[in-house]
Amino acid sequence: MGTVKSCYKNIGEFIDYLESKGELARITEEVSPVVGISKYADAESKKPGGGKALLFENVVDGGKKSFPVAVNLFGSDARMAAALGLEKLADAGAEISDLLGTKPPKSLVEFWRAAKKVFPLSRIAPKKFRGRPPCQQVVRTGSQIDLSEIPVLKCWPHDGGRFVTLPLVFTKSPDGSERNLGMYRLQIYDRSTTGMHWHVHKDGSHFFREYSKRKKRMPVAVAIGADPATIYAATAPMPRGMDELLLAGFFRKEGVPMAKCVTIDMEVPAEAEFVLEGYVDCDERRLEGPFGDHTGYYSQADMYPVFHLTALTRKKSPIYCATLVGPPPMEDCYMAKATERIFLPAIRAVMPEIRDYFLPWEGVFHNISIVSMDKEYPAHAQKLASGLWGQGQMSFCKAVVAVGADTDPSDMKRIWKKLLDNFDPNTDVFMSEGVLDVLDHSSPEPLRGSKIGIDLTERLESESPRKIRKLRTPSDDDISLMRDFLGKNIKGFLRMEARRGFCAVAIEKGDSRGRDILEKAASNGLFSEFFRVFALFDSDIDISDNSKILWKIFNNTDPLRDILIKPDGLCLIDACKKGKADGYGREWPDDLSFDK
Repeated sequence: MGTVKSCYKNIGEFIDYLESKGELARITEEVSPVVGISKYADAESKKPGGGKALLFENVVDGGKKSFPVAVNLFGSDARMAAALGLEKLADAGAEISDLLGTKPPKSLVEFWRAAKKVFPLSRIAPKKFRGRPPCQQVVRTGSQIDLSEIPVLKCWPHDGGRFVTLPLVFTKSPDGSERNLGMYRLQIYDRSTTGMHWHVHKDGSHFFREYSKRKKRMPVAVAIGADPATIYAATAPMPRGMDELLLAGFFRKEGVPMAKCVTIDMEVPAEAEFVLEGYVDCDERRLEGPFGDHTGYYSQADMYPVFHLTALTRKKSPIYCATLVGPPPMEDCYMAKATERIFLPAIRAVMPEIRDYFLPWEGVFHNISIVSMDKEYPAHAQKLASGLWGQGQMSFCKAVVAVGADTDPSDMKRIWKKLLDNFDPNTDVFMSEGVLDVLDHSSPEPLRGSKIGIDLTERLESESPRKIRKLRTPSDDDISLMRDFLGKNIKGFLRMEARRGFCAVAIEKGDSRGRDILEKAASNGLFSEFFRVFALFDSDIDISDNSKILWKIFNNTDPLRDILIKPDGLCLIDACKKGKADGYGREWPDDLSFDK
């Protein structure tokens, strides 16, 4: 987009910049925040490169004209880079790497402590705003508070209500020594209360438990709309005890101006469009959800803390900022790409054998990481995966694929070729168990399940060579024989898609056990002659769409339960929905769709 600014005072300045670069589309026709805006955002984000940022100027909510709504502001590589004052996202970690190249830290926490010493803190630390802050041009307290004046989106048809999806949630430790900035969605309950959806592993939830031990109410402030670097910083997986506002200040090249709240002892960005002030009562819970989440599924309703507002403040003419998450690719994919690049130096500092890594959007960030490495000894790939599973947010990663230093981990065609040409499932696969992201629905239990590592690195001379089956190319007659076998032996078989080394099968699984279906397919030696991988999918999946089937494999698979490896080297995967026959007792979430 040409020369970028290093610092935007507020989100309005960023929107003006995007418009000047042809990156913004103004929508002037009447639109509703109840699903209507979401349909626009979903269609736009699926365009090549992420489409344009959208500013809805004619929002009608409940029959009344409401404030403008901005979405997809960060939904491209160029816009996300510009938000951080960068020419391109690939530069995101370069300056951090240069600053910290002198003495490699031993952990991610030590990395960021070192960063605090190296960064010019006097310049990038938060600043006190002088005078009346823009975020308090209009102040509502007590009975004046009415959240319905904000055009909060209902994102998907079966959401449990309207959700604030781009909130900057400010909390602090009970002794006031630590501050946290996180992004936890808020479901609107009524005029002055919302849900507070912080997961158990988030810093906000950690502070919440500390307040609960003390039987104290927890003060919380929520800013909606700020400068783009601060919005991004709320999503960054910083180690506990590290102030996210320092990261925002680092990219802004100056500290974030902060203003004291009206009714609680907290500070918020002075240039926020809206601010919600209040508290969370540690003994109160309320049903929150379901919600159409970034995994592409509805996350299930559950009991969460309740946020009570004591004040609602805003600018005189605010812009409501929101994001839509759902089946990738969407805006959050580009925000995650920024995190991938920014945190590479931190991961390399702790594990110097790592050259680069890539989080495919089909894995919705936490489900798979492809890592290129300098391999030095046998089982180095296994050591690498185990190390990553012990590091911060990487501990939630379900699959780690290791490739050699000469392989670009983002070159999916080359990775796939390695899998088909140089993969011995009996020696290159290793399993583990551990913590999972709360949104991972594939495991029988929430928050824990199995993990898989795949070693696609070249073998060293000291290692035994792989036993690679040479695959034959199936003829039309071979394909017919395999389809006939599936039709006669697999209940609910619908269609089969054969491509080089990979066989995708769509079925009506019903109440059948996935493992039994895989075993039955493996009993026919034809599949191992022609394929390295055999995978089952539900009937509504387009098995000719590579991205769609990868998304299903990464999200619907619990490795220990759903992957079967045969002695002849055939790897079989059940990527279908799971039920009681599979030992799955939870409710399987629905895919997100505007048509359902």
